[in-house]
Amino acid sequence: MKRIAILGGGSWGTALAIVLSRSRRAHEICLWVREPEIVESIRQSQENTTFLPGYKLPNSLAVTQDLSESLRNATVIVGAIPSAYARSVYTSALPNIAPETVFVSATKGLEPDTHLRMSEIIAQVVSAKFSPRIAVLSGPSFATEAAAGQPTAVALASRDLALANELQEEFAGPSFRLYTNEDVLGVELAAAMKNVIAIAAGACQGLGLGSNPLAALITRGLAEMMRLAVALGARPETLSGLAGLGDLVLTCTGALSRNRHVGMELGKGRSLSEVLGGMKMIAEGVGTAAALLALAREHQIELPITEQVDAILHQGKSPKDAIREIMDRPLKRE
Repeated sequence: MKRIAILGGGSWGTALAIVLSRSRRAHEICLWVREPEIVESIRQSQENTTFLPGYKLPNSLAVTQDLSESLRNATVIVGAIPSAYARSVYTSALPNIAPETVFVSATKGLEPDTHLRMSEIIAQVVSAKFSPRIAVLSGPSFATEAAAGQPTAVALASRDLALANELQEEFAGPSFRLYTNEDVLGVELAAAMKNVIAIAAGACQGLGLGSNPLAALITRGLAEMMRLAVALGARPETLSGLAGLGDLVLTCTGALSRNRHVGMELGKGRSLSEVLGGMKMIAEGVGTAAALLALAREHQIELPITEQVDAILHQGKSPKDAIREIMDRPLKRE
């Protein structure tokens, strides 16, 4: 039996605790939650009423605010931490991590200041102690649907294919299917970029635009994602798979998407501070847009949709003007 420590008590971390408790193989699971009041609430109600209300957690699940306790004897660490806080959490965790421990990052974003992917942050932090074995988990997966037991398929990527295969067997369950590959870079970039495109998709809908512009935006958004990812060394097929196209379609069209929600509210004329102030959970695309643009400029790659989303978020540009500017770009071949 493997002991799994899930770091992060938001909706996705909580959902993963439920999903992994249903795996074909038995696990001992501990969920680390930063907020003491949420830990106490979960212990009393067996439910995360703040981030995933309505879904009972398994009785066998341990929940703690003590990071060292959550990591005791852990053989697998699943990181479901917002990207802006990942480095500090992994750094705090390091003294309690054994060399044989495996890392699975389930965070969809880039570190805002460094533009690094989560696997790169884990490698930087943990390499001070030992060389870590790392995998990343991503794909079209709303937390509430996964927790409800609806069929969910995701990508599990690792440069160590043996590790990916091992985790695939460990995590698979009756409604949770994992596909392995070795393109860690492609999976992580796709996960970060689709959130930004979803903000643009939401803005279109908030402006009252219809299906034609939404379909065009998703299609050109995928082209934008592929352009940057391939330039950085990713495989094109990764962007056409679950972590790319699959998650992009879900995030741009699904009513449960946080990033789409941000875009919709901005399209309706609300300010970013007002929108974010009314949200309990983090929309990763807000902090990722600038990081992606910085990466793109380093490699001289055009990201016109991401550029306009960043202008809306951080330069006060109106969504209407941003969408018009995208449509007014010079005509070209597809």
